[in-house]
Amino acid sequence: MPRGGRATRPFARFEWLIAGRYLRARRKEAFISVIASLTMVGVAIGVATLIVVMSVMNGFRGELLDKILGLNGHFTAHPIESQFTDYKETVAALEQVDGVSFAVYFVEGQVLASGRGSSTGVSVRGMDEENLKKLDLLYTSAEQGGFDQWDDSRGVAIGYRLAQTLGVGIGDQVQIINPDGAMTPFGSTPQIRSYPVNAIYNLGMVEFDSFFMYMPLEAAQDYFRMVDEVLKPGMERLDPLASDEEIDAAYERVPRATAVEVFIDDPDEVALMRQRLQSAPDVRPLVLTDWQQRNETFFSALQVERVVMFTILSMIILVAAFNIISSLIMLVKDKGADIAVLRTMGATRGAIMRIFSITGTAIGVIGTLVGTVIGLIVAANAEALRASISNLLGVTLFPPEVFFLSSLPSRTDPTEVTVVVCMALGLSFLATLYPAWRAAQYDPVEALRYE
Repeated sequence: MPRGGRATRPFARFEWLIAGRYLRARRKEAFISVIASLTMVGVAIGVATLIVVMSVMNGFRGELLDKILGLNGHFTAHPIESQFTDYKETVAALEQVDGVSFAVYFVEGQVLASGRGSSTGVSVRGMDEENLKKLDLLYTSAEQGGFDQWDDSRGVAIGYRLAQTLGVGIGDQVQIINPDGAMTPFGSTPQIRSYPVNAIYNLGMVEFDSFFMYMPLEAAQDYFRMVDEVLKPGMERLDPLASDEEIDAAYERVPRATAVEVFIDDPDEVALMRQRLQSAPDVRPLVLTDWQQRNETFFSALQVERVVMFTILSMIILVAAFNIISSLIMLVKDKGADIAVLRTMGATRGAIMRIFSITGTAIGVIGTLVGTVIGLIVAANAEALRASISNLLGVTLFPPEVFFLSSLPSRTDPTEVTVVVCMALGLSFLATLYPAWRAAQYDPVEALRYE
């Protein structure tokens, strides 16, 4: 309290003591205390909800990005001007470009696959073991079987969801049908072959686990007729009377690839890397498609959804801030006599204003801290909580068929958490200004007239 008629310094000890007293409940002030407590809970719920939702959305985006770019390159390079027979030389040249992590070549085609169960369309990708090992996400995801001696296996690898659809397991035969088969006098006939299942993988992403089938490169080149028979150099003048053995010896098999996937060190530097790849020496002309072009609509929708969710959930904190205003106005009305007594004892208008600002801000600070702790705990255990609630209710929350992922990911961004906390604290402080200003305008004479 001021002594000797001298004003105390701002935020003096007595201001904190009075503000703390106003925060504590008394029997006759129970209603106001309940409103303040509910306001604090509202701030906590808003902050926790915002942290959890943003963390889950970050997790979805991160997991989808990791899965998609773990199998599909940051660039897909298709050949132009000639058949893609020099794919090995092209990969070697691309891997010499600064910023390129590695590159893989493959053969790809669409087929109809059938097993003991139903039939479904799949994408068959042919790769050799050397390139499979570069795709660590795929190579280490085999739950049954494996990719050992892959090139000589003459089998296929399928996702576990595709295995469930086809009703097959390790060692079972999968029949694949390619409508673009051999040409006959009666037209094109479908090409039908069966391959044993050597590996069943689980990537945790529905699209890959239910749609992709992997096959050894040579087997895929043979199946999709990606091998050309060309005359060896110097054999252009082949004797018309040559035997079959001589004719076979004059030709050589030249395999082709469909495209090359290029993986770069920084996925966000696609513009710079496109220039480097197109201007790199010893690299044949290629048509480059980057991951942002392939998934532009999908990731743009995710970004818009993040912004919209952040805006909508911020309204919870805004509503709680308005509750701080209403609870403080009621507190000011109830403490009119106390304000008058403090003013007559020498408290300045600034002191009164600071007392009620401290009271209201304390509600916001406590609610923000509690909400931050709860939000971080829930975000860190999002998948465990989802599984527990699903088992308790008997309902599948976040079904993988809809959300593409088999589990609920969560990645907390410290920057976003800081923004949420600062926003909650800022709104809480701003909400106290008007009620505190009204308290500072109280006339002691009018306030004590009817006391």
